[in-house]
Order: sequence, then C-alpha cells, then structure tokens
Amino acid sequence: MPPAGSSRGKVAHGSILNDSFGDYRVKSQWQSTAQVAIYDERLSFAELGVYEPHFDFSDSEAYKAAITAVRERQKDMVSSKTATICPADWTVDGSKSKGQAMVNRQTRLTMRAFNNECEAAIANTRWNNVNAMEKRIQTAAKQINSANESMRLTINDTYVALKLEELYLTHEYRERLKAEKEERAEMARAERDEKKLLAEAEAAEREELRFQQLLEKARSEAGVDEAKIAELQAALDEAHAKTERARAMAEMTKSGYVYVISNIGSFGEDVVKIGLTRRLDPDDRVRELGDASVPFSFDTHAMIYSEEAPALEAALHREFADRRVNDANLRKEFFRVSLDEVEAAVERLAPDASFFKDRQAQEWHETLARRNQVLTDMIKASDEFPAEL
Repeated sequence: MPPAGSSRGKVAHGSILNDSFGDYRVKSQWQSTAQVAIYDERLSFAELGVYEPHFDFSDSEAYKAAITAVRERQKDMVSSKTATICPADWTVDGSKSKGQAMVNRQTRLTMRAFNNECEAAIANTRWNNVNAMEKRIQTAAKQINSANESMRLTINDTYVALKLEELYLTHEYRERLKAEKEERAEMARAERDEKKLLAEAEAAEREELRFQQLLEKARSEAGVDEAKIAELQAALDEAHAKTERARAMAEMTKSGYVYVISNIGSFGEDVVKIGLTRRLDPDDRVRELGDASVPFSFDTHAMIYSEEAPALEAALHREFADRRVNDANLRKEFFRVSLDEVEAAVERLAPDASFFKDRQAQEWHETLARRNQVLTDMIKASDEFPAEL
C-alpha cells in the first residue's frame, strides 16, 4: 500500500489525474492519425485479413437479442464496479476516502475514454474494416491502461472481451440483415415464378379444352377432311402434354429445369452459370438474366428437366465448388470452368440430357467485327497518309 502523506498524496493526485490523461490525449491524437486508414475505403481489404464469423445464429432477431444481452452484461459490470481493476489502496492527504474518491474519478474518466472509442469503432464497422476496428478496441484498452500505469488502474479483460463480442455481433447482425434482404428478394422471385406457373397451367388447360372442342366439332360434321382431323388430334395431343407438364411442375415443388448457360461477351471464355428454374418455359429465365443488367445475351448449353431439380443443381454445384467465381455469396451461381468439364459432369449426373457446346454469341461477334473494321480502316488511312507534305 502506498504510504500516506499529504505531500506525496497531493503529488500522486495531481500527476495521475492530469498528467496521465494528458499523456493519453497525446497518444490518442497520434492513434487517430495512425488509424485514419481505418476509415479509408481505398484501403486494401486483403491487408485487413478475412473476417471469420464468431456466431452461428439463424436469423437477425437472434443477433439482436444477443447484442442486447451483451450490453446488459456490460452494464452489470459497470454497476458492480468490476469493469476496471485497481488493487492499490490509495490514500490522499492521509485519507482513504479521498484516495477512493480519486480512484472513482479516474475510473469514470477511464470508462468514458474507453467506451467512446468502442462506440466509435462499433458504429463505423463495415465488411471491409471489422478486423481493423477489433484492433482499434484492443489498442485503446492497451493505451488507456498504459496511461493509468502509475495508478495501477486497468480495464478488466472481461469487459474488453464483452466490447469485442458486441463488435462481432453487430457486424454479423448487419451482414445477416443483408443476407435476409437477398433471401426475401429470392423468395419474391420464386413466388412470382410460382404464380406464373399456375397461370400457365390454367392457360394450358384452356388450350387443351379448345382443341378438344374443335376436334369433337370436326368429327361431328359430315365431309370433314381426315387430314384436318389428324391435324387437330396432333394439336390436342401436344396441348395435353403441355397441360400434364404444367400440372406436374405446379404440384411438384422439386420439379424444374437445371440450366447451364454462358456469356462470353460479358464474362469471358470459361465462365458458366448453373442454375434452376421452375418456369414452364425455362427460356424465359435465360432471357430475363440477359436483360439490361449485362451487355450481351446468354447462350444455353443445357436445359435439363428433372423431378429432383434441386438435387441435380446441388450435385453440379458440388462438382465445381472450388471454382466458384463468388465464394462470399453462394446465390451467385457462376463457375470458372470449361464447357468440356461441365459436359462431362452432366453426362455422369444426367445421362439422358443433351449438351451443346456451341456459342452463338451473335452480338459479341458482331461487336468484335465492328471493332476490327474500325481498326482496319484506321490502319488503311494511316498507310495512305503521305509521310511528308
């Protein structure tokens, strides 16, 4: 225990309260300058490292509840005065009560400084700086403890860990919110497809009924050409098959088409998309993907109908899992793989399916031709231009 004494007590009181936090302010200013890069979005994400999730909650509400719980634990530590540790029994002017008042004032300053640093870090955390914000909290604790070293006052490691837990939870909560937004968009698209499928099934039934009525009328009339009856029968059979397919797809949630498409003009040679659609006309989905969001249309290499479409799609995805273009979002179903390899996988997993390796890519080839023509014209013009006037 530090000895009591008015002169020493006053010196300790003045130096600890003023000098130490004056020291911290200088360090804090240096720290703020050194950490400017934390807020600089141009900072390479690779330099910050890859964030590994600490939790595995299923939805955003679970994260929100966990954030509330960790904040309550922080409040409990502050209320019980265990957020900081000061083993020294200080006296000021020979008075233990004055010494305790000094410790309390320093503790309040310590908590205010540390909590402000943590709040700023947590509020500003994003996908590309979460590791830097983690380091910021740890550095703040270290520097504040260093500023309080003469007083032997430190921030409890458990309290620092709770602040880091809040940082991780907040970051993962925001990422979960983004994922849920994407899931809702995907569910809305699936719902639209489902409604369209039901409407197509109803339309197919009406078409079948129309041909049925036309055929019955033709048969009932005298002198109708047999060729006409055969033509109507063929149309009826085709309409019936379409109705059956539409009914099956509307009733069976696992039936659908697995497609393999590419877009050489937009993504290059060896990039394919392997997806699933439940639309009665699966080409509608391909045309939709090739809308204004990409500069060129997609080429279709396989359109495989399956009553277990999700399982077939998942099997193809597993084949090329190590060559996903986007490892962060598995809903982006693009793979960097050659058509030969995809064809081989399709032959194994869906032997009866057809596969076409030809790429029409009409707009892309027309674009290349126009560029080559411009280049040829420029070269020709330069050759015709005299070297001297």
